[in-house]
Amino acid sequence: MADANEGKALEVEIDGARYLRIPLRTRVIMPGDQLPDVVREYASDAVEEGDTLFITEKIVAIMQGRSYMMSEIQPRPLARFLSRYVTKTAYGIGLGIPETMEFALREVGTPRILFASAVAAVTKLFGRRGDFYRIAGDKARAIDGPTPNTIPPYNDAVVLGPERPREVAAEMKRLVGCDVAVVDINDIGGNILGSTLDKAGERTLVRILRDNPLGQGHQSTPLGIIRRAA
Repeated sequence: MADANEGKALEVEIDGARYLRIPLRTRVIMPGDQLPDVVREYASDAVEEGDTLFITEKIVAIMQGRSYMMSEIQPRPLARFLSRYVTKTAYGIGLGIPETMEFALREVGTPRILFASAVAAVTKLFGRRGDFYRIAGDKARAIDGPTPNTIPPYNDAVVLGPERPREVAAEMKRLVGCDVAVVDINDIGGNILGSTLDKAGERTLVRILRDNPLGQGHQSTPLGIIRRAA
């Protein structure tokens, strides 16, 4: 079991209740690894009754074979064009490079991406942000591009969102015996892609994880436990 990641607190208070956010450090997860094996190795002995195990969407996707080295990707001209108009932030590339935009076109479909782009172009004129991803949806939002602080070899890879995250969460719950959530959490917020929690539980979990206790870089903590503090 890992100590708190640098700059992150192990404990947080939500609506008067205190929760522990316990990161679980692992080896670097690679394509070909199997999620049940990883969860057994690093989480099975760590979870307790009443816990929620949360798993980053990135490692689920990697083990599903949904990561691609930049050198393997050949973006179409439309991807190059659209990526120029994506607002880049300090928290990640998003779809702001041709390679990630290419996968958005593949995952979501060209008509929906074009519609999302057109709506976002208009609403930005009125100071409204976020319409592109609201229309493009979770598959587009979950695409991760390469960043310098990411653990190699994924500092030079595009990782897509995981397939069937709700089913993955249910399978892992049968394995560990507690609730499980597959999460897409970063330094500006997050989403629950699939879980065994109800909607209220998912909303609470997003608030508990709001400051991204697993971190974005070399922490190598793709799993974590939420536990009600005594």
